[in-house]
Amino acid sequence: MAKGPEKNTKNKALHTKLLNKKKAKIQEEKKAHALRLKALVTKMNQKKNSDESDAI
Repeated sequence: MAKGPEKNTKNKALHTKLLNKKKAKIQEEKKAHALRLKALVTKMNQKKNSDESDAI
């Protein structure tokens, strides 16, 4: 029986590598965005608290 053509595993490996890099990059961007938001919320809360203490 004939097995047919060989599979092109080189392209599959490159494709997987590229997709993994893309996923990692997206994860890093999400983490960075979350940290920026967290810092902004903290800053705004501190400002709000200082404004409230000034008003009293």
